[in-house]
Amino acid sequence: MSFLTLEHVSHHYFSKKSYTKALDDISFSVRDGEFVALLGPSGCGKSTILSIIAGIMEQTTGDVLLEGKSLRESKLAIGYMLQQDYLFPWKTIIDNVLIGPKIGRKKINDSKEEALQLLKEVDLPAVANAYPDSLSGGMRQRVALVRTLITNPKILLLDEPFSALDYQTKLKLEDLVSKLLRSYHKTAILVTHDIGEAISMSDRILLMDANPGSIAKVFEVPIELRNETPFLVRRHPKYQLLFDRIWDALNDNDSTSNKKVVPNTDATET
Repeated sequence: MSFLTLEHVSHHYFSKKSYTKALDDISFSVRDGEFVALLGPSGCGKSTILSIIAGIMEQTTGDVLLEGKSLRESKLAIGYMLQQDYLFPWKTIIDNVLIGPKIGRKKINDSKEEALQLLKEVDLPAVANAYPDSLSGGMRQRVALVRTLITNPKILLLDEPFSALDYQTKLKLEDLVSKLLRSYHKTAILVTHDIGEAISMSDRILLMDANPGSIAKVFEVPIELRNETPFLVRRHPKYQLLFDRIWDALNDNDSTSNKKVVPNTDATET
């Protein structure tokens, strides 16, 4: 049985006079411990899928199952990491990290010890009592990762968490996140428009089309790439081969639907 399953999920946004079909008949499954990337142009519904899985919005039709149960029946914790870190500027780093355990009414002393250990794992052992405005963008995103992991989610939803960072910081965070998710055996879904990021971090890539959002093609990432760190993946000969296949598929979708696809320049570096 799959860990996460979407069955014929569609979603409409309604206004007083009309509606927009954001998603059309989305079906896919994710295995326990698998890392899946949703890749596609802006407006294809990638973030809408994450919002539906997180329970922030409800699909118009179709089913979403976690370990065979509907989202309403499931008690599994879901972690959501966004492009912005959303740290509270008036709280220290440790207090920001402990927001989840406090809401869940967990023992703060135990959670604080775990938080400090996680901060150490992301190379931020000395910032516990600092405030967010004293940290760089990459450091703040590492704190956001710790804040997500400390709730012990069974699945992590990553909505372009590195897109606002400079390229060097982005690559370092890709390596860090990949290492931590594998060591904690977390299931993850990454939303991205960056082909290189999708290839270097995931086990499988779902290429989406827009108007309405649908799954156009599925790419399996070769085992040789999955066994490398995201940084080293970009140097592997099979990286460019897969990049070219995905790029061609994107352009095929573009010629069919007349949508403009803009290359991501940093994703083409090998």
